[in-house]
Amino acid sequence: MQSTVMHDKLAAWVVAFAAAGAAAAASAETIGEVDTVFKWIGPDHKIVVEVYDDPKVAGVSCYVSRAKTGGIKGGLGLAEDKAEASIACAQTGPIRIDKPLPQQEDMFTERISLVFKKLRVVRMVDVKRNALVYLTYSDRVIEGSPQNSVGVVAVDPALKIPLR
Repeated sequence: MQSTVMHDKLAAWVVAFAAAGAAAAASAETIGEVDTVFKWIGPDHKIVVEVYDDPKVAGVSCYVSRAKTGGIKGGLGLAEDKAEASIACAQTGPIRIDKPLPQQEDMFTERISLVFKKLRVVRMVDVKRNALVYLTYSDRVIEGSPQNSVGVVAVDPALKIPLR
């Protein structure tokens, strides 16, 4: 009985986790990619560059480069991508913040393995310097990775970043 309950909970968690990853992935726009390793069967290993527009800060975009595993598993969506990513954020238009921001929040989350691993972009507010700090890293249900990258967008001093 207990194993059936555990199995049902795990199945529900997997479905919710996959749905959340799929919804977040739709927010990214692929800018380009380069092959890094040729694979005879399935797609090559590559580095992809994607852009994420901050949904709460108009005029700020973050460009994330990350490894994407190819081969048979990669082609079927079963591969686990490496926990290596880099981020660069920039002002891409007039900055507008319509609602107060929390001091720190997940901006985007994207699945990088079938179930257990996510790429995250977190926005933090540096009040003293009136800047937006973006951190990218990957986490895993059991063990995350300390590999990370940070990007910063300085906001014009005339526009104070409103905080919740």
